[in-house]
Amino acid sequence: MNRAARMTAILDLLADQGEVSVEQLVERFGASAATTRRDLDSLAERRLLTRTHGGAVAQSVAYELPIKYRSHLGAGAKEQIAAAAASLVTPGDVVGLSGGTTTTAIAAALAARDDLGADGITVVTNAVNIAAQLAMRPEFKVVVTGGVIHSRSFELIGPFVQQLLAGIRLDIAFLGVNGLSADDGATTHDEAEAEVNRLMAQRATRAVIVADASKLGKAAFAHVGGAALFPVVITDAGAPDAERIALTDAGFEVRVAE
Repeated sequence: MNRAARMTAILDLLADQGEVSVEQLVERFGASAATTRRDLDSLAERRLLTRTHGGAVAQSVAYELPIKYRSHLGAGAKEQIAAAAASLVTPGDVVGLSGGTTTTAIAAALAARDDLGADGITVVTNAVNIAAQLAMRPEFKVVVTGGVIHSRSFELIGPFVQQLLAGIRLDIAFLGVNGLSADDGATTHDEAEAEVNRLMAQRATRAVIVADASKLGKAAFAHVGGAALFPVVITDAGAPDAERIALTDAGFEVRVAE
């Protein structure tokens, strides 16, 4: 397990238990005690936890909120996708993140990257849970779009979102979807969320769909866009070969996170 994944896993465990010990983490993740202490110190510097003698306790609900939101879903695949997506971000980038469980995992992966500390990144998001999560990294500039909150997804929607997005540019945007198929492209359950995702993609130099295998071959209510808008798709190894081939034939570049 690499350091970014290990630190994300530590925060996941903290969200579940409220506190952890160095000995517990060494046994669970296999890193040395010295390495584990450095991980905890690094997370404490970002205010993602509070160090104690021999371990750490959860800092606040700011991290717990997105964890609780996604805890019942396939975290393993999402974390693999998140790690692959986060690796595309370079220091100084302006990054767009829509709401959703996979993009929340991307936010956690970005927060765990030490190499983004010097120059930082700017994150533009319409998801209040993601904004709260990344606000714990003071070297990150976090821009929240404004708008009306959607209680199901924690996403802000409406004309205020559109006004802000229309006036900015993004280096890369990661968009979560409810369905992705060769015939229907990217789709979501809500037309207002689809409109925000579409505009965020249009404002980005690179727009990337992040979708686990369960979303492939499915179509939801509202159309977002096709391969012309989202040239790259990141999914997990559970994606059926037939769906990957169909998406490739439709013009998408399908990348499989491992």
